[in-house]
Amino acid sequence: MTTRSKKIFLVMSIVVPFLAYCLYYYGMMIKNAPYKFSEFQSLHFEYGYGDTLNNSYDSKTGVYQFVNRRDSLVKINMKLNNDDLLYLHRKAADLGFWDFPSNELNPDVKGRVPRFLIQFNYLRKSKKVMFDASFDGDPKLVDANERLIKEIKKILDEAEARQRNAK
Repeated sequence: MTTRSKKIFLVMSIVVPFLAYCLYYYGMMIKNAPYKFSEFQSLHFEYGYGDTLNNSYDSKTGVYQFVNRRDSLVKINMKLNNDDLLYLHRKAADLGFWDFPSNELNPDVKGRVPRFLIQFNYLRKSKKVMFDASFDGDPKLVDANERLIKEIKKILDEAEARQRNAK
């Protein structure tokens, strides 16, 4: 057997089966994923202090209401485009949102603590997380929540700026 035929045999017996197994395994995982963007229906996001979540956005209706700097409630109709929703879906998947506990509150803290409600709705499932800024759980979980909230707010601010510039 020549050196070249040994290399070909090695590639055919180790690398090719490994690649085939990877394609099969990850293909099945993606196919059976519970939260697929193709089944995405809406995003619901609320935030505020304590139990009064005055600021909210619902991508299904497009209603965005928030308290501005002068403490007045502003309601606008703003739709996120498909790219924004896909970005938020992927960001949630990257941060492990589907594995977050649904209740991340700190019952010991009273008063004006920022609270956030994030809900992704899909055809067959939905995931809803209530996050309190004073939550004293795993620091990685707290960081992932804060990063997702920051991304959602950034996308909403960009969409609002796009809408203002379009007028």
